[in-house]
Amino acid sequence: MIEIKNISKHFGKLEVLKQVNLHFSKGECVALLGPNGSGKTTLVKSILGMVLPSSGEIFFDGKSIFKDWHYRENIGYMPQIGRYPENLSIGQVFDLMQDIRRDFKGEKDRELIQSLQLDTMMDKKMRTLSGGTRQKVSAALAFLFNPEVLFLDEPTAGLDPESSLILKSKIIQAQQSGKLILITSHVLSELDQLVNRIVFIQDGNILFNDSLEELHLFSGKTNLTEAIAHIMKNRHG
Repeated sequence: MIEIKNISKHFGKLEVLKQVNLHFSKGECVALLGPNGSGKTTLVKSILGMVLPSSGEIFFDGKSIFKDWHYRENIGYMPQIGRYPENLSIGQVFDLMQDIRRDFKGEKDRELIQSLQLDTMMDKKMRTLSGGTRQKVSAALAFLFNPEVLFLDEPTAGLDPESSLILKSKIIQAQQSGKLILITSHVLSELDQLVNRIVFIQDGNILFNDSLEELHLFSGKTNLTEAIAHIMKNRHG
């Protein structure tokens, strides 16, 4: 589905990604983890076409993304902080996105709009919304066009417990239906229930890339937070 071959990225003299090689397949739910400044954000933005790597290639369904930008129509992206026109209502934001994607011929996925009760507040202006409600809007937009791939950046940040459970259930459902899901999060305790593979990035290198089960065996720890702490401690040691 997504193949990353020898990706490197320099910002001036700073090398942010160093010969990164990864492969993501349909039906996976993968956590992209790493400390601040590790390179994971640059990696995600490279896959999304927001950053041009200094060298290497990225393939989506066997085609280089540098030659065909239409692949992004198959990706749903939930940013950590959703930025929308403040003067628009929630309903107008959804209308705007659907107008931008007017060529979309598939069936829209409106489940989150209803289950997160956004359908009851479509007239509310974006400038009046809490951070949690903005997260709900971002989540519903990410799933709306039924994409093959979902990038979710800190998806449960700011959500109340009920909404967090609804979104996690939706993520599991999407993974079980064969979608590829990539998640970045600092709330590691929640990822134990969602992901089946861990990619840990540090200093632009892939430090760990294996199943959640292998991570627990490798570290000797029973939960993700302790396992990641173990890897980082040994790396610095």
